[in-house]
Amino acid sequence: MSDSGVLHIKGRVLVGADPDSGVRDELWVVDGRITFERPVGAREVTTIEGWALPGLVDAHCHVGLDAHGPVDESTSEKQALTDRDAGALLLRDAGSPSDTRWIDDREDLPRIIRAGRHIARTRRYIRNYAHEIEPEDLVAYVAREARRGDGWVKLVGDWIDRETGDLSACWPRGEVEAAIAEAHRLGARVTAHCFAEESLAPLVEAGIDCIEHATGLTEDTIPLFAERGVAIVPTLVNIATFPRLAEGGEAKFPRWADHMRRLHARRYDTVRAAYDAGIPVFVGTDAGGSLAHGLVGQEVAELVKAGLPPVDALAATTWAARAWLGRPGLEEGAPADIVVYDADPRADVRVLGFPSRVILRGRVIR
Repeated sequence: MSDSGVLHIKGRVLVGADPDSGVRDELWVVDGRITFERPVGAREVTTIEGWALPGLVDAHCHVGLDAHGPVDESTSEKQALTDRDAGALLLRDAGSPSDTRWIDDREDLPRIIRAGRHIARTRRYIRNYAHEIEPEDLVAYVAREARRGDGWVKLVGDWIDRETGDLSACWPRGEVEAAIAEAHRLGARVTAHCFAEESLAPLVEAGIDCIEHATGLTEDTIPLFAERGVAIVPTLVNIATFPRLAEGGEAKFPRWADHMRRLHARRYDTVRAAYDAGIPVFVGTDAGGSLAHGLVGQEVAELVKAGLPPVDALAATTWAARAWLGRPGLEEGAPADIVVYDADPRADVRVLGFPSRVILRGRVIR
């Protein structure tokens, strides 16, 4: 073991949600990895005090994307750095047209779990974002993105139908069922953008693993989600923009605008009802389209406002989120991705907006 570069984190190390077993007094970082055993013979030790959490998870963001489509590497880098400095050290990229694999070679940037590029129905999504295809090609494109991604595929489950002037489902049941089965055969999970009510049950019954936004959940579909264990990522900081979107589109699509306002008005009740039913809820911001990066702390606060207990809202961006994505937290031998705060985030989750230290791969970044 090298006797230099050892970090000593002491105070309250939050390794889990349990108020007793989930709290340790200290940990060490040796050669970039966590240990709970005091290193023997270490002479150069840097001590950091505070409340420590695993690096936060933003389970729905988009690196390499802005409101108009793909961006250059310099912009992608700034997006990733902004998330990192906010404490989000693990990102699930829920669809991007840009190739961001180069980020994996950067020791100073967050880890990314990619869902490849969005797959949407022709002219039924934001321009320049997605593969825009018809249902007969869905299985082939899902297979393609399953091979390109990091274990996830992203569908656009519903969008404005110009004929009806409102949200409607994009995919026939048979095609989406076959596509999800193909993704699972290839070892990938499938998630889908869904705002509306009618798109949810067919996707869940077809075997989908997660729904993004999920504003259309009702008392009819919540039990189905709970029974199948289908997770949701509510992206409440994005749902907050619905009134502005409705205002901008009201002249052309008045039915859609009214629908969006109603979904927005009940957003907190929807998330709380899902949580109460036992549906897994995880933190995601939808950063990278029209939203700025670095909003992970605000999304946790939104979940608390919706009625989640603070510790469960924290779990949705830390211990539970990492387990769901198959990544370690603060465990013996795990890579040292740690965020430290000056106050207890369990007492006030707004603390998450002000990390005192960010440690990535064992290096103090800030």
